[in-house]
Amino acid sequence: MNIIFMGTPAFSAPILRMLHEEGHNILAVVTQPDRPVGRKKVLTPTPVKEEALALGLPVLQPEKLRGSDEMAQIIAMNADLIVTAAFGQILPKEVLDAPRLGCVNVHASLLPKYRGGAPIHQAIIDGEAETGVTIMYMAEKLDAGNIISQRAIAIEEEDHTGGMFDKLSVVGRDLLKETLPSLEAGTNDSIVQDESLVTYARNISREQERIDWTKSARDVYNQVRGLHPWPVAYTTMNDANVKVWWAQVGGDTTELPGTVVDIQTDKFGVATGDGVLYITDLQPAGKKRMSATDYLRGTGSTLQIGDRFE
Repeated sequence: MNIIFMGTPAFSAPILRMLHEEGHNILAVVTQPDRPVGRKKVLTPTPVKEEALALGLPVLQPEKLRGSDEMAQIIAMNADLIVTAAFGQILPKEVLDAPRLGCVNVHASLLPKYRGGAPIHQAIIDGEAETGVTIMYMAEKLDAGNIISQRAIAIEEEDHTGGMFDKLSVVGRDLLKETLPSLEAGTNDSIVQDESLVTYARNISREQERIDWTKSARDVYNQVRGLHPWPVAYTTMNDANVKVWWAQVGGDTTELPGTVVDIQTDKFGVATGDGVLYITDLQPAGKKRMSATDYLRGTGSTLQIGDRFE
């Protein structure tokens, strides 16, 4: 098939590679513009752009697709199919209507749950036991098109967003590969989403990153792993932010939430709404990420039982 691929993060790159390896004619790869990254603001291409260039494929990078020259180019290509995977922009109706076989999206949730831009983060934050990938026809409304195929996988106790991105990228690649023949033949039995079951996973806000110690230890742990390795949960002590990279659920306590209740050589415990959360990996303000062991030997050597995180 003649395919236009649209995607941006590392999640999407294996899907593009599979389409190329399967012998499809990739007319263009559309991805977000290069962005400044890191403290030195080095202009950096997206993972999908890097993959496309490695495969020798043409790349388009519109700042905004709607009304752009790139949009006109895409429509003029007369593609059989457009495949998107975490592209990061809503496609205008003119683009949705352009391909002969329509537009399909590889979405990292079991729709209709978790429509939106952060489905993996939100599923882990919510303590879901499983998530998965949906191949769906695209519609004007966000993630609302008919479901073509789905595959679920378990979210394990120590899974985090970064690891689930990698797992679901492989699931999405394989599921799309299996689904493509029915897309080409027009034989798939797509189903309408049940609107009564819709939930949303909007892009993570700064407020969602802040730990609320009155929540249960399990809820805070899910928040920490749901925001790992980006954007990372944080708390404050003495008006300074502390990023919490990893933690463990501990036992019971009757102390006020946010209170340091236990200090060991490799971790320290903080009271939550129903128990203790042990912090094992953190980043004090102005410092590099470090283990709790290194923290307690250095920057945190003055930490005492009874100190408070807010």
